[in-house]
Amino acid sequence: MFGYVTPLKAEMKVKDWGRFKCYYCGLCCHIKKEFGNIPRMSLNYDMTFLGLLLDALNPEELQVSKHRCALHPAEKKTIITNNKALSYAATMNISLFYYKLLDDVQDDKNIKSKFFSLLLSPYKKKFPSSITAINSNISDYLNKLSTLENSKSFSYIDEICDPFSALVGTIMRDYPYELRDDCPDLRNTLYSLGYSIGKWIYLIDALDDLKADMENKKFNPLNFLYNKENLNYDKFIEAIKPRIEFTILNCGYTCKENLEKLNLVRNRDILYNIIELGLMDKYINIINRSQNTKETKGEINNESI
Repeated sequence: MFGYVTPLKAEMKVKDWGRFKCYYCGLCCHIKKEFGNIPRMSLNYDMTFLGLLLDALNPEELQVSKHRCALHPAEKKTIITNNKALSYAATMNISLFYYKLLDDVQDDKNIKSKFFSLLLSPYKKKFPSSITAINSNISDYLNKLSTLENSKSFSYIDEICDPFSALVGTIMRDYPYELRDDCPDLRNTLYSLGYSIGKWIYLIDALDDLKADMENKKFNPLNFLYNKENLNYDKFIEAIKPRIEFTILNCGYTCKENLEKLNLVRNRDILYNIIELGLMDKYINIINRSQNTKETKGEINNESI
């Protein structure tokens, strides 16, 4: 359920793409600095968006440095460093990835997920005390989601989306550092923005997994709620497309409405690219199954970071 919130590189200025990479690599380096090398395997684009957004409301000036990456040793990369938003995003990255692994173990008895969850478990001790309550909320929301999915005790799409939507909203709202013009209204706007993005991610993930879930007879909320006639995938996706497209587009519109309420001090063009173009591009790639599957999760236009 990660790696969907990405920019549309083809519509970005070169300087904005460069800055996006500074944040992405900066997030990776913050994970290494605060937790170690092994947790860097959890790195994902969604938490890069979190860092970009929260830092756009950060009253402090950016700090940058040069870093030589083990994956690209020939050149030094410019990265964002000593950044509170990226430090927070690094912690959320590991927490969400860890609980996702536990969920995979519970649902699918996945041996690989079990191994990596045990590998990451000791790093929970390094979480700062300021995010203890947030981390507890993440666990509670994911447990609620798992209960709903396993019991199938829900009857409409908003109900099953709510736990993950609230989780993302809470992560954005409860950022433990001061923001520019900090106030309850700002925090509520961040919650609303996060809630809509969380709902969008949950729906996109369900849509992306739909074919495989149907073939393997695994639970999928879209199939469970809407496929009462037990249609095959091709017929079902055509039948459901107008309904799911309306909901996904509505989520994107709500994200944009809330983004417009924020007084951003930086990263404006990147954030609007992600919300206005990146989300829609991701949906189009997923709904059009003829697209390269590598473009649907975690990769941006066939070029690695």
